[in-house]
Amino acid sequence: MASLPPGADSDQLLIEANGSTRTLILNRPKQLNALSSSMIMGLLRCFTAYEKDDGVKVLIMKGKGRAFCAGGDVAAVVRDINNDTWKYGADFFRNEFLLNYIIATYSKPQVSLLAGIVMGGGAGVSLHGRFRVATENTFFAMPETALGLFPDIGASYFLSRLPGFYGEYVALAGARLDGAEMHACGLATHFVQLNRLPLLEESLKKVDTSNPFALCGIIDQFSHQPSLKENSSLNRLEMINKCFSKRTVEEIIYALEQETSNSADEWVAATIQSLKKASPTSLKISLRSIREGRTQTIGECLRREYRMVCHVMRGDFSRDFFEGYTVR
Repeated sequence: MASLPPGADSDQLLIEANGSTRTLILNRPKQLNALSSSMIMGLLRCFTAYEKDDGVKVLIMKGKGRAFCAGGDVAAVVRDINNDTWKYGADFFRNEFLLNYIIATYSKPQVSLLAGIVMGGGAGVSLHGRFRVATENTFFAMPETALGLFPDIGASYFLSRLPGFYGEYVALAGARLDGAEMHACGLATHFVQLNRLPLLEESLKKVDTSNPFALCGIIDQFSHQPSLKENSSLNRLEMINKCFSKRTVEEIIYALEQETSNSADEWVAATIQSLKKASPTSLKISLRSIREGRTQTIGECLRREYRMVCHVMRGDFSRDFFEGYTVR
């Protein structure tokens, strides 16, 4: 293991150095690698240090255990807010969003190996990077609307750029996508079988270049085009575009309910149920956020989302956030 930049927590974030490659390993397997404040600060220090280090050409990020990263440790933020003040949460999200921005604008390629669960904050530290490698056991979701929040970490940027109105569906319904679906819609750049990931990783550790085309060529050697399952939501993109293009949440639900009268598709009923179980306030915030994100830069999205999350933590208009994360 390589030494961490000063101040990083070596228990929760492990670093491996191989030539000009640095592998960042999220190491809270019992918590599904949920990002703690110390992990975020450690990652910030690493990315800042490696940006200036000519000896570092490539960053690999992966998780220990059965998850890549199940999100930010927001339950800890809620406990702090309940004990004292929402400003603890403001610091947590500010640092997390700063990390997301640094990753999105980083000059050196990052390869994220998305084995297992990828949710919320886990998407923030991976999907903004250059290469995102999904596998057959990848499980992606942005479940925030069910928890009284909204898809943050710059999600209004990357979800709004998915095909058609698929981003609205993923955000509002908290839809679960597998690796093939992530690859097909563009959230993942490559799909590699799980048993070939160690071989890919070993090849990446031998490179001595930051050239993205050279790295893409290496990843291409291990990847293939996966097939979508018959019941994939992407096979319903026409219906999703028809319903989730509506102007308001109420109109989206009404359009879906109209589809149930024309079809016995269980997917429609399940989607309606997900929307009706979610926080009504979160649904409205999320829809507007995705719509605004479509015409904004990543920096503009993150700044706006930070203002939004501060309002949510202050409980200005709803207490759903505190109920959602306390119940969980």
